[in-house]
Amino acid sequence: MARKDIQFKLHAVDRSGARRGEFKTAHGIVQTPTFMPVGTAGFIRSTTPRDIAETGAEVILANTYHMSLGDRLQTVVRAGGLHNFMGWQKTILTDSGGFQVFSLPDTTITDDGVSFSFEESGERIELTPEKSMLIQRELGSDIVMAFDECVGFPADEAEVRKSIHHTTEWGKRCREVELQDHQFLFGIVQGGTYQALRRQSAQEIAKIDFDGFAIGGVSVGEGHQLLREITGMTAPLLPPKKPRYLMGVGLPEDILAAVHRGVDMMDCVIPTRYARQGTLFTRTGKLRIMDKTFRKDKYPLDTKCQCYTCQTYTRMVLRYLFFTKDPLAETLATIHNVTFYEDLMGDIRKAIENNDYENFQSRWLNAYLKKGQK
Repeated sequence: MARKDIQFKLHAVDRSGARRGEFKTAHGIVQTPTFMPVGTAGFIRSTTPRDIAETGAEVILANTYHMSLGDRLQTVVRAGGLHNFMGWQKTILTDSGGFQVFSLPDTTITDDGVSFSFEESGERIELTPEKSMLIQRELGSDIVMAFDECVGFPADEAEVRKSIHHTTEWGKRCREVELQDHQFLFGIVQGGTYQALRRQSAQEIAKIDFDGFAIGGVSVGEGHQLLREITGMTAPLLPPKKPRYLMGVGLPEDILAAVHRGVDMMDCVIPTRYARQGTLFTRTGKLRIMDKTFRKDKYPLDTKCQCYTCQTYTRMVLRYLFFTKDPLAETLATIHNVTFYEDLMGDIRKAIENNDYENFQSRWLNAYLKKGQK
C-alpha cells in the first residue's frame, strides 16, 4: 500500500549531534526535540486538557492496553475517537501495550503473540500484533507503536535474543495491518543492555518501512549510566531522516543526555507522578514542597517560571494545600512540573539552533544540580 510521509524535517544539527526538527500529523506540527506527557488511561491525572495545552505540550500519550480494558474502547469509539474522548485536538501517540502486558503476572509469550489474565475479571486474554494494531486503529491516535516484546533488567542473552526475534517478526506483521489514513506507525528497537543485540535489532527494524523509530527496553532498572550508553550507541543506527523516540525517559538530566545523543522524542510519567507526590522541579533543583523550610516561604516555586501556578501561588500556600490534601494541590503541582519540562524543551531547541548545545547543557545542569535534593 502507498505510504504517506510524516514530513520530518531537520532544521539544525548541533556539533554535539543534537537535532532540531519538526514533523507533521493531521493534528498539528510537532517541534523536536519534544517531551510528551503521559495520559495512560485517556487523561492526564489532576488536570484538564486546557491546562496541558497551556504548558506548550504538542503531543500526549495514551496506552493501548489500558484503553482496551472493560468498555473503554467502545466508549472511545462512541465519542468519535481518542481526540474527542481526551478533549485534545493536538497530536496523540499510543503505545502498543507491550510494556504493560509483559509486566503482568501469568503472561505466556509465543511466536503468535501473548496471553495474560485480565486484571479485573481474571479472564484469559490474547493480544497479537494484529489485535494491537486494530485497537489503535479504532482509537484513532496519530502515532501508533508497533507491538514488541520488552524484557526487564537483568535479562540473560538468550532471553533478549528471543525478544528481538519476536519484536522483528511482530513488527513486520504490524506493518501489514492497514491503519487509518492519518495514522503513522513507529517501530521499536530492543536488545537489552547487549550492544551486539541492540545493533542487530536496530538493523532489522530499520529495514521495515516504519514512519519513525523508537528505542525501547530502557528505564526498566538498568540505571542512568547504562541507559545513556544504550541510547548513545543505538540512536546513530536509526535512519537519520525519521524521528527517533526514546521511550520512558525521564529525569531532566536524562532528557538532556538523550538529546545530546540525537533523540527527538521522549515521554515519561515522572513530571506528573512526582507532582502528585509533592516533588516539584525548578531550575535550581527539585523541591519537596512539604518540607518545613517552605512553611513561611513567599516565593513562587520557580521565579523564572510563567506557569499559572508560579504566577498565582507561593510555596507556603502550596505546602498548605498538600497538607490539607486538597485536590487543587495536585493540579497546581502538575501544571508547574509539565510546564517546567516543556520550557526545558524550548530552551533545548533554541540552544541547538544556536549550535551551542553542549555549553547550554553544562550551564543548565550546573544550576540545576548545585541545589541538591531537599
